[in-house]
Amino acid sequence: MKLSMRQLSQSFTQLANQFVTVQGWIRTNRSQKEFGFISFNDGSTLATLQIVYDRSLPNFDEVAKWRVGCSLTITGKVVLTPQNKQAYELKAETMILEGDSPEDFPIQPKRHSKEFLREQAHLRPRTNLFNAVFRVRSLLAFAIHEFFRSRDFLYVHAPIITASDAEGAGEMFHVTTLDLNKLPRLADGSIDYTKDFFGKKTNLTVSGQLEAETFAQAFKNVYTFGPTFRAENSNTPRHASEFWMIEPEMAFADLEDDMKLVEDMIKYVINYILKHAKEELAFFDQFVAPGKLMQLQSLVDSHIFRCEYAEAIKILEKQNHLFENKIKYGDDLATEHEKYLTDVHFKAPVFVINWPKEIKAFYMRLNDDGKTVAAMDLLVPGSGELVGGSQREERYEMLMKKMIDQKIPVSEMEWYLDLRKYGGTKHSGFGLGFERLVMYVTGVDNIRDVLPFPRTPKNCEF
Repeated sequence: MKLSMRQLSQSFTQLANQFVTVQGWIRTNRSQKEFGFISFNDGSTLATLQIVYDRSLPNFDEVAKWRVGCSLTITGKVVLTPQNKQAYELKAETMILEGDSPEDFPIQPKRHSKEFLREQAHLRPRTNLFNAVFRVRSLLAFAIHEFFRSRDFLYVHAPIITASDAEGAGEMFHVTTLDLNKLPRLADGSIDYTKDFFGKKTNLTVSGQLEAETFAQAFKNVYTFGPTFRAENSNTPRHASEFWMIEPEMAFADLEDDMKLVEDMIKYVINYILKHAKEELAFFDQFVAPGKLMQLQSLVDSHIFRCEYAEAIKILEKQNHLFENKIKYGDDLATEHEKYLTDVHFKAPVFVINWPKEIKAFYMRLNDDGKTVAAMDLLVPGSGELVGGSQREERYEMLMKKMIDQKIPVSEMEWYLDLRKYGGTKHSGFGLGFERLVMYVTGVDNIRDVLPFPRTPKNCEF
């Protein structure tokens, strides 16, 4: 009977004295004259399985020399060991070497720095930390989809190649098939993109929001969940050039509806992880971020405060002596400001709402005061900003004026204006950086360590 280690851990008492087959990799191998012990893992669980072998194995002398990293197929008897640290072990009957591992295998059984492991991104999932991180990442992705499915949201696959800049920031990766050594030029010296593959200037998407808005005006409630790209030359622990975004859009929804969805979603996925990733969360709580379990449970149980941006600035200005970045009205919040609000002032998560129009995107709905937009950021303890969203500007003339004021090319965005022209509705949505969520849940403090193969400035390995 071939089993994963997770399956074995869930039914080992019923399998006592039965023969099973497991396949995985050696973590350690301690051999003596007559017997040996292999610490074994197959990636399905954080725990290792102890394999006991002795001289009854025909290839005992060969097995004793197998090194860390070797891949094996093992058939053996399940032996209960309630008196030991592990409740059971596997007494090997046959052991087959599937793939050898030379002595220069980089991931030896010792503590490695995260910086070193980033250089071994193809091998680091075999360590406890990254084994746990990427299993939690997988569970979070499933929980996100399950949440929206339960709410009858339509899953939309937004395009990765696009001709629009959703944020209006211009920090985009260009997509072209033109020969960079022989670029076609117009009379004024600019590049002639009519000769390019799509006949126009195109980029990798920074957001699926605008496309999701089109579907929300037909299906009412939709979401995207896919890769996005920012050509931002930022080397902070919270920024990457390629990352994943969850972006729901809801027709007939205002800012309050938007915040309600955020709160329900965050609490749902954290509850899901608390239930289905107990082993991994215990690991993070012990070795990565002590107190993480309590913090996650507190968020699930907490009331999320609402705080006007103007009020948040007043709170922070009184504490400017504490901050490296002094703040005033009209400034965006830095991480230190966000953490002060959540960890010190409110001691709870908080929505900061109604932001100055000058520091928010063109598509956000202008409030009646003419100075602020119906935008919200969710700040959470220990992390800062986790979600950003807004009620979208549904008024055709108002949106047109904002696009002109912010130099958004109207001619290229006629389709977006059409959503307001033909049966438009009030609508809202938000963006959640998936890696930010993984960082928050695991306590891992660098985005490079929650991405399988991080893409950052000057780094595109593997």
